[in-house]
Amino acid sequence: MNEAPFTRSRLIACTTMRPYLDNSVLNRPFDDQRQPRIWLETLSFSLVLTLIESGEAKLIRSPIHDLENGRNPFTLRRQWVEKCLRMAESSSALNDSLKSRALALEQAGFKALDALHLACAEAAGTERFLTCDDRLIRRYSGQMIVESPVTFTTNLT
Repeated sequence: MNEAPFTRSRLIACTTMRPYLDNSVLNRPFDDQRQPRIWLETLSFSLVLTLIESGEAKLIRSPIHDLENGRNPFTLRRQWVEKCLRMAESSSALNDSLKSRALALEQAGFKALDALHLACAEAAGTERFLTCDDRLIRRYSGQMIVESPVTFTTNLT
């Protein structure tokens, strides 16, 4: 008998998964869904949310999420991201070590907010950092796996 593609037994590897989603992923549902890539990333993000809601994965949050989201001029988007982030199990706090790591990442060529997100995710012990930013995916070579939501969900099966 064929097993459904996303049952608990097939996702058992996700039970300890602690993804960190950057704001590009959290805001993806508001981008132009007529573009196939954006549509796929949004669907994948939806699956990640389902995993979080069911307890199969534990979302990690950082103060950088709040900082970046607070700058969003669109109220509906801001409220959506806040709602998603409320599902987070834990949060990393800013400290001198984290700020130093973020500065090193920025000096290595990452944008300031990206460097802060990466440093927070590393400090939280995140295994997977999900982003829709191809440049970030290509450039990062640290301790986490940095990938798109599509790659993440594709590798679940």
